[in-house]
Formats: sequence, C-alpha cells, structure tokens
Amino acid sequence: VARLKGGDPFVFGRGGEEAEECRAAGIPFEIVPGITSAIAAPAYAGIPVTHRDAASSFCVITGHERDDAGEGSTRLPGQAEGRRDWGRLAHAADTLIFLMGVEALPEITARLQEHGRAGSTPTALVQWGSWSRQRVVSGTLATIVDAVRAARLTPPAVCIVGDVVRLREKLRWFDDPGLHPLFGRRILVTRAREQASSFAEALRQAGAEPVEFPIIRIEAENDLSTLDQAIEQIAHFRWLVFTSSNSVRIFARRLEEHGRDSRCLGGVSVAAIGPATAEALMRELAIRADYVPTEAVAEAMAEQWPMSLQPGQRVMLPRAADARDHLVAALTNRGAIVYDIPVYRTLLDGAGAEEVLNQLRNGTIDAITFASSSTVRNFAEAISPGAGNSLRELVGRARIVAIGPVTAQTASEVGLPPDAVAGVHTIPGLLATLQTLFSAESGAMKDAQ
Repeated sequence: VARLKGGDPFVFGRGGEEAEECRAAGIPFEIVPGITSAIAAPAYAGIPVTHRDAASSFCVITGHERDDAGEGSTRLPGQAEGRRDWGRLAHAADTLIFLMGVEALPEITARLQEHGRAGSTPTALVQWGSWSRQRVVSGTLATIVDAVRAARLTPPAVCIVGDVVRLREKLRWFDDPGLHPLFGRRILVTRAREQASSFAEALRQAGAEPVEFPIIRIEAENDLSTLDQAIEQIAHFRWLVFTSSNSVRIFARRLEEHGRDSRCLGGVSVAAIGPATAEALMRELAIRADYVPTEAVAEAMAEQWPMSLQPGQRVMLPRAADARDHLVAALTNRGAIVYDIPVYRTLLDGAGAEEVLNQLRNGTIDAITFASSSTVRNFAEAISPGAGNSLRELVGRARIVAIGPVTAQTASEVGLPPDAVAGVHTIPGLLATLQTLFSAESGAMKDAQ
C-alpha cells in the first residue's frame, strides 16, 4: 500500500501519526522523505530560506492548530494552541515559514508584531508553489494582510517572514516572464493523444499549464490492401508524398510488415508537407525529404512542386481518408498519375468534454489551440452548444489559436474565428504565436494601468 502525500510526510503531514498506527497494528512500513513545501514554494518564488547575507536559520510553523480532541490520537482540548509560544516564535529564527496560514494571517502578523518582530519585516505569500498557477504577494508584516486581501489570494499558500524575501526580485526565475513567457497561462491542447505530449512538454517549458483534450483519435484503416499493393509496386513510383506524421508512421510499419526497409525507396523521391512530417521521416525511416515546401499547407506544396515532375509519372499519396482534394487535383492537372491511398481516419474522441466545458465556463482556460481542421470540427461536435448558445459564447474568454490558414478557415466556419494564426505552420510556430499573443496582451494591460 502506498500512501502518497504532498511534500514531506513528517512536516505537518501527519506521517508520524500514521506510522504510529501502522506500528501499533503490526504493519511494517518504509518512509520516503519528500521535499516540504516550506522550502520548495519559497524556492520556486525566488526566495531562499537561508542566505549568508540575510538569514542563517529558519523555522517552520503550522499556520493553524485545531483543538478538537479527535484531531490527534494524543491531543487534548486546548493543548494545541498552547504549544505556540508567540514570544519565542517571533524571534525563533531569521526566517519564519508558516504553512496553512492564510486564514490565520491577521492573527499571525499581529502576534509577531506584538512580540517584537518589526512591522517593516519583509513578508511574502506563495500560493500554489511550483505550479504554473503560482502567485506571489509581497509586502511587510504591517501591510501583507491588506495586500493578500486585495489580491484575493486563497489557500493553499506558504507564508515567509524575513529579510530573505527582499531577494525575490533578484532571484525570481520560475514566474519570470523573460524565462517563461507563458507562465500562468492554461492552454487547451486538442491534438491526438499520441501527438499531444511533445506540444504539452513545450508548453510546460514555456511556463504554461497544458490541459490535454485529445479530441481526435488516429485509427489506421482496417483494409490496407491498396497500400500493400502499392508497396509491392514501389519501384514504379516517382514520388512518395506524406502530408502528416501519421501517414509516415503507418507507412513505415507496413513496410516493416512486408519485410522491407527504406532501401526499397532508393529510386523514389520523397516529399513532406512540413518540418514535423520531415522529422517523422527521419525518425521512422531514416530518410531525408527531397522536397519540403516553405509553408506546411497543400496549396504551397502544389505551387512549389519541383519541375522534375513529368506527365505520366506515378505519385503515391498515403494520407487521411477525409483529407482535402486540393493536392490530388493539382498534381493530376500536371499530368501525374496520383494514387490517393487512405491509410488512417481521424475519429471523434470526446472523453472529458464536460470537464473542459466547465473550465471554459469558469474562465480558467486562456487559449484553445487547433493543429488541424479535424481537431476544430471534432471540438465543435464534442462541445455542441445548446439552443440559444453559440460556440464562441461557450468558449468564453479563451483565445483561439490556429496552426495555419486552412485550420483558421475551418475554425471560422464553425463559429470560432481565430485570435491568432501561426505564421510558421508548425507546432513550434504555434507555440511562438501563443507567446507573442500573450506578451502583447500583458503589455497592453501594463499600459492601461
């Protein structure tokens, strides 16, 4: 049995009481120490609990005690509060750290000042320490209560009292917008589950909290016999064209099942619609694309196609069953014989839609990202506004960000005109667009203030 606790189980985590019960019941146990929020939260706020120039000691104190006898196995009514000797606590260490003390903050600050701690002592509260929703409110013992009320800061939070708080502006790192431009933003990721993780990690690195809502599910076609026949005739094709990393992955697996590898593509030129698909080619087949257009859209791919394509040459195009026909039509018009082969479908996966809808209603999601038209259509279907509501009204304050013009057009068609469209139609381009969008909004807010 694993008993998971936040922080360290022996720092106001009742780990000691629980271990006593185990021992009394004859249950063997082991304890894995954690990192207490008393140290971790200040560190994530850029506040060291000790510093050679500011503090050589620190004290961790519970922000509230409960007097009910049932709260602890050996506690008697009135005992708990009596253990807090404010006269000693006020000067117990250079840095005082209170856990679970938001509601008791007025009493804590009053008692400390009453017993000689200067009202000018720097004080800070760190809410949701180490989370992307982390907030820090700073002041002094005399002003922090009003500052916390003005900020409407609520538990959970750690209170730090001492000169080390002055170091925050110099050592601030986690919530520094220069280092983490999307800090505090919650971004809805609608990509397929197998594709969402890399984008989610990039968002975390930028300081955001990704909310994964894999609205589409990638499923290979049940009948891949047409692809199998094309693979058997691979030497007769002049071009092999990939318009997504999904088609690359499915093609690579099928090639392997036929007992072949990338060597059979020696006389075939390979095209990828964009950098992500080109990377998938290298990863899955160790092949560098012969042609990648400057924009990851079918229109650019068709317009910039190399002149080496001659009438009568065969082009294999393994792709999604519901893909647009623009590229097929363009290559056919140039005289190519295009084998348009459906190898996968994008299916609706609306699991978790109600929870996402609640978050949108509550205004806790800052942006919704769409990386393809299928994610837009499936999102619209999963959220499905009721009578009298538009999709735009349902998403509320959330910004709509599309990976490219085709996806943007689809979003507009379903009633979600984008607030921003990535100039570079890739996941890194989408991330950069989010950073630009929110940095511009933050700048506008500062100017207004």
